Amino acid sequence: MAESESGQDKTEKPTDKKVRDSRADGQIARSKELTTFVVMMMGASGLLMFGGGVAQMMQELMRDNFSITREMLMDPSWMGRMLVKSGQHALVAVLPFLIVMLLAAVAGPIMLGGWLFATKSLAPKFSRMNPLSGVKRMFSMNSLVELLKSLAKFLIILAVALVVIKNDRDDLVAIAHEPLEQAMIHSLQLVGWSTLWIVAGLFLIAAVDVPFQLYESHKKLMMTKQEVRDEHKNSEGSPEIKQRIRQLQYEMSHRRMMAAIPEADVIITNPTHFAVALKYDPEQGGAPMLLAKGVDLIALKIREIGTHNQIMILESPTLARSIYYSTELEQEIPAGLYLAVAQVLAYVFQIRQFHAGRGKRPQPLGDLPIPPDLQRDA
Repeated sequence: MAESESGQDKTEKPTDKKVRDSRADGQIARSKELTTFVVMMMGASGLLMFGGGVAQMMQELMRDNFSITREMLMDPSWMGRMLVKSGQHALVAVLPFLIVMLLAAVAGPIMLGGWLFATKSLAPKFSRMNPLSGVKRMFSMNSLVELLKSLAKFLIILAVALVVIKNDRDDLVAIAHEPLEQAMIHSLQLVGWSTLWIVAGLFLIAAVDVPFQLYESHKKLMMTKQEVRDEHKNSEGSPEIKQRIRQLQYEMSHRRMMAAIPEADVIITNPTHFAVALKYDPEQGGAPMLLAKGVDLIALKIREIGTHNQIMILESPTLARSIYYSTELEQEIPAGLYLAVAQVLAYVFQIRQFHAGRGKRPQPLGDLPIPPDLQRDA
């Protein structure tokens, strides 16, 4: 049983990433026998379809090129004109056949593995120049299979060819007694049908080779349990790296949160364990937004920044905990807290008016209306 370099058996199916990387490297299942069968079959079919027209064009070319008058012999440019004309006629005659062969040459390889153009497969592989690697490939299982396929192809084609020749023996002999024009068309038809029957024998080889190539390709992509774990680790990231990324993200979010506190309208506290900073912009509409929140040391830092920037700090333990647990940073507060927060903002506005000498001191805030489903215990 084949083992990987790490000593583990390749028992795991290839992952999607492994398959994608393999295709990017040009390592996909291909069957030369299938390609040969398709090209030869289309060639034989094209010969049968267009062979008559090619034979007639050949007759016309021979008739034109071997019909020489005295004026043609005396014209130095006649040979050049006839060469160009004959080439054009010959190209027109064989062009449909060439198009069929071109399509077959393209369709044959992509029938197994699909269309793929991998630049990596064009890069030179110096490992193939190693004589030891070459000897190893010569005595590999793949080489043995290729040898058996070659022998099978030889025997099948030989058997089919003998049967075809035996059946067409009378036609082959009859060609010698036919007129030239009929003999040419008959010959092309015999070649086309004989090739078609011989190529049909290659179908057996292709039918065996295609499953074998699929199996070999899948076998090469098989992975060990350790390779699967390593790939998952590389794609998802190691725990240390993910932890570091989360830490950096938290630090960036923390700095952004602290920088936004001076823009707050009010800071609501627990009074010591929780602190949340809210801002309301009546011009933009919407609900008040949470700019910062924290517990313990972060809550203390929020209060310090708020005090330094002369932001009003109010104590409302129930509302502070409700906002902390129900609202994310830079998000609007839930609809259930609109009334309670509105009362807080109205109180802040009245305090500001009182300090500016434009109103009376408002009454202290009483119990705020907080829905039971948004209340949180300390």
